Amino acid sequence: MRDDGLDRAIDAAGGIAQLARKIGISQPSVSNWTRVPAQRVVAVETATGVSRNDLRPDLYGEQAGSAELVDPIDAARAREYALLAVLLSAPPSKRLLDQLAALSGDATPLGRAHAALADAAASAVAAKVEREYFDLFVGLGRGELLPYASYYLTGFLNERPLSRLRGDLTTLGIEPVANNSEPEDHAAILCEIMSGLVAGRFDASPEVQRAFFEKHVSPWMGRLFADIESAGDAGFYRVVGALGRTFIEIETEAFTFAS
Repeated sequence: MRDDGLDRAIDAAGGIAQLARKIGISQPSVSNWTRVPAQRVVAVETATGVSRNDLRPDLYGEQAGSAELVDPIDAARAREYALLAVLLSAPPSKRLLDQLAALSGDATPLGRAHAALADAAASAVAAKVEREYFDLFVGLGRGELLPYASYYLTGFLNERPLSRLRGDLTTLGIEPVANNSEPEDHAAILCEIMSGLVAGRFDASPEVQRAFFEKHVSPWMGRLFADIESAGDAGFYRVVGALGRTFIEIETEAFTFAS
């Protein structure tokens, strides 16, 4: 039996098939949910407008009451990872493009990347961005890019990097999404996991965060974003690549100093 939050999201999206399409996964996967999986909360919230507190009050209800306990810098980092997770998991809806167009920037490298994303979103056409996403990451057979750790680190899919990641997720108590067709080393899933680690939704110390980042994110994800930035099919996603590359560089430097 589905919980109320999932029912509200399905109604807001216009049905199970429409929700699955909006967040870029298969219809049977959504059909088998009884509640929104933790790794999909941000994507479903963005696609439907149903708040994360309503979708998963067990994860977000208490956090909303103790937001002051989350360091503001960590909260901003978690939002950055969540944004990248949403943009990598599915093409942005018109609603999300409108939200991105309202982003403000500043003189820092990340601020300039935000300003560029806002400009790109303001002039983007959702249908064209959807086609761009398809050409980049899906394609007829395969897309121009394969956003998986195993592929970037070994040249093949579903190799040892995925096996090592699954072992570490088990140790952290992070369960995979039921019936999800994507392996856990997809860049969107890793960004969503990092968002959860940073925001405190998963029980992990700063040392565990750093170890996870250095083992599963930093060895390859910066290269992925650089490839997105220079991809032949990239238009809107060119600025997404620049944002992701800049953010991963900042994270890498911060974790280096922290160690």
